[in-house]
Amino acid sequence: MYRYDRRRPGFTLIELLVVIAIIAMLIGLLLPAVQKVREAAARLQSSNNLKQMGLALHNHHDTLQRFPAGYLANTTGAGVNPATLDGPPGWGWATQLLPYLEQDNLYKQLRLDLPAWDPLNAPLVRTSVKTFLNPGAPNGNPTMLVRSESGAVLAEWARSHYVANNGQDESWSYLRHDLSGIPGKGPFYRNSRVRMSDVTDGLSSTVFLGEHTTISDKTWVGVHPLAVSCPSDPNRFPFTECDAAATLVLCHSGPAASEPGVIHPPSFPTCHVCQMYAPWSGGGLVLFGDGHVQFIPTSIQLDTWAALCSINRGDFPGDF
Repeated sequence: MYRYDRRRPGFTLIELLVVIAIIAMLIGLLLPAVQKVREAAARLQSSNNLKQMGLALHNHHDTLQRFPAGYLANTTGAGVNPATLDGPPGWGWATQLLPYLEQDNLYKQLRLDLPAWDPLNAPLVRTSVKTFLNPGAPNGNPTMLVRSESGAVLAEWARSHYVANNGQDESWSYLRHDLSGIPGKGPFYRNSRVRMSDVTDGLSSTVFLGEHTTISDKTWVGVHPLAVSCPSDPNRFPFTECDAAATLVLCHSGPAASEPGVIHPPSFPTCHVCQMYAPWSGGGLVLFGDGHVQFIPTSIQLDTWAALCSINRGDFPGDF
């Protein structure tokens, strides 16, 4: 009599392990590709952010006949830091661009007649603006704490992953009211009023903005006169230390008068909190004055990078 065998063929343990191993290998092969696609998408978004800021800069110039100041500060009134001459109101270049970045409502709510750190502005200056956030940045928290040299919290401001170019030298290291005559100056410094005609090196040959992520926290809001900008992880970045409050919104390329011959292109291994640092390997994205965005490799010829960061024709590191 025929008997139906209810047993069905199945995987042996060895076969199951082989299948799992094959799946693991396939996942291992796919992950780098997926990560590359994600990085490419994030890099494209960062490039688009910079292009939007470039349009905003030109709209600002069309309206006011000048580019925004690196940051605004009364250098002689009450609340001035005697060590830097920084003072209220402190509003930065990015705040001044808000009306041209479809953030007019936020801009109109800000009490610009008061310091950026005034309690009346506190809820507004914690507002994240998507254009100022780099999707590839590891430090993606929407806000950052502004601290004094002693570590005391001075304010909580919204984050930015982009900084403005101060030029070759560090304007914040000069104790003077007028910073327009600093060597190798860039388009942005305290109370700057740079016009297109001032960029004698040509807008297409002058760096205006760039990425800064990972190494320290930056903000779109502005500069608190008692603040410092410090490395987020001193163990990872042992070559940098805290710098002046201006570096919450500005960066420079080098060389500085205090560091002759030292030039830092984007993501340079010994970058400081006052230089551009991108989340991508091998360099970073920068915005030029004419509105075009370009990836600048870390391996760029150093004198070329320094020359690109000055608004003056013929400014080379040898001029210091």
